[in-house]
Amino acid sequence: MIQLTFNTKEIAALEAERYTHPHPKVQRKMEALYLKSLNLEHQLILRICRIKEPTLVRYLRAYEKDGLAGLKRLDYAGQPSQLGSHKDSLEAHFRKHPPATSAQAQSAIETITGVRRSPTQVREFLHRLGMKHRKTGFVPGPSDTSEKQTEQAAFVKKTSSPNWRKPRRSGGWFFSWMPLILFIPSIWDACGVSSGFF
Repeated sequence: MIQLTFNTKEIAALEAERYTHPHPKVQRKMEALYLKSLNLEHQLILRICRIKEPTLVRYLRAYEKDGLAGLKRLDYAGQPSQLGSHKDSLEAHFRKHPPATSAQAQSAIETITGVRRSPTQVREFLHRLGMKHRKTGFVPGPSDTSEKQTEQAAFVKKTSSPNWRKPRRSGGWFFSWMPLILFIPSIWDACGVSSGFF
């Protein structure tokens, strides 16, 4: 068990930093050490901060070694991307030849760099370059040739409703006889409704 001693100045700094530090991971570290300064048991600190025991031990060792500066240090840097060294050449290539799909961009990256990445990784790489995907669809455009005009007519016929050109009547036969039903007492009687109010 790691034994640490805290003076009042350090406790005040831990309490302030657990709310005011800009990075949430550092806030969590400060929270754990602040709770440790209150002499809480490790199991309770783990439950409150929602961390595992090795993580708490790592926080305590960092504080033991370097104090508050050790807690503020973020050591995780991630793995460097293999495409990072090819960033400029790939960006120039994709600015001249924008890919239509992620698969096309994946193929171009593999051809240029020899590095194969999944379509998801390729999309993330393109987003880091500042490129965005656009959704497109195919609609036959206008053309002068009769073959293309026939294709357009077939497309319109296939995709549109057959009655879309027919004008609709504002009043139909249904509305012309409906008022008459209201005034025929025999119909009311057949329905079991009293027609005495007529």
